[in-house]
Amino acid sequence: MSSNKAIIVQKLGLAQVVDAPLPKLRDNYILIEVRAIALNPADWKHIDYLSLPGNWCGLDYAGVVLEVGSAVTKPFKKGDRICGACHGGNTLYLEDGSFAKYITAIGDCQIHIPSNLSFEQASTLGVGMITISQALYKWLQLPLPPAIVSPSFPVLIYGGASATGVLAIQYAKLSGCKPIIATASPSNFEFLKELGADYVFDYHNAEACVQEIREVAGDSLTRVLDCIGVEIICFPAMSTSIDGVYCTVSDRPPGEITNNKIRRERVEGYTACGEPFEMMGHRIEINVHDYELGKAFNEINKKLVEDGKIKTHKISINEGGIGLEGALVGMQLMREGKVSGRKLVYTID
Repeated sequence: MSSNKAIIVQKLGLAQVVDAPLPKLRDNYILIEVRAIALNPADWKHIDYLSLPGNWCGLDYAGVVLEVGSAVTKPFKKGDRICGACHGGNTLYLEDGSFAKYITAIGDCQIHIPSNLSFEQASTLGVGMITISQALYKWLQLPLPPAIVSPSFPVLIYGGASATGVLAIQYAKLSGCKPIIATASPSNFEFLKELGADYVFDYHNAEACVQEIREVAGDSLTRVLDCIGVEIICFPAMSTSIDGVYCTVSDRPPGEITNNKIRRERVEGYTACGEPFEMMGHRIEINVHDYELGKAFNEINKKLVEDGKIKTHKISINEGGIGLEGALVGMQLMREGKVSGRKLVYTID
């Protein structure tokens, strides 16, 4: 086994590729040789605002199993292709990040890579699986696919061209929702309609966008997934007469909800890890419901991907550089708002 390298936080706002030890294999974890990593906004936000010096960075990965902990119940073995997510930036366990050559990940939260995906494609699945399980099936209460009885309500996916939005549109369709409404830039309209969106509207003019949503949904929109954090469009588009749920993946402070029919919920994906963690100095205990939902949904997602019913997001491989050094460049591109309509993926050699 060669020496290890990892992206590790040096201080708030600064992470570097440095030599790193082989992470210790805990009983319920798997030791993995990483082949590809994918970037999420949370990666650079942890570096800039949340992490401690010494925190390993990164969430999404795909790789090969090297060793399986004694308490892992899923049937993984050495040599298996595997993907999923780690808890990069976990201040309780500094070595939990995925941006390294060798990593550990919670065994029962990972999946075998779908047979029709490359390492690069599979590296985009981890965070998306967790987010969709909580957003659509915990908070918005959609029926898990395949839907036996189709729901009679519309769903709005705000930020449809984001990595989460691309998956959410497809899952809302498989869950039987109609109509599925999304927002995006005009250049992504056709792509989102191919995925299953019935209507796609331009978000750049907020007032016009709200009006267009209301023209197709009337006053019946009660379920919204906001993949960006733009309440100024989502709230006015929602029903004023029927109780509804607005779910966001954003960590921005919530705006004022003037419509008392709306309940605001936020995805906190780390609760799917099945172990305690800290966030901004606060300890969050184990959430058994989120853990079990995440495990079950991961297997549903794997089968749907293999069956061709779920497509991964468009990927851009090694944009700005190769490997871990390239990932640092990619995170800077994300900080500057220069990434849209694609998922940045970096190969690890």
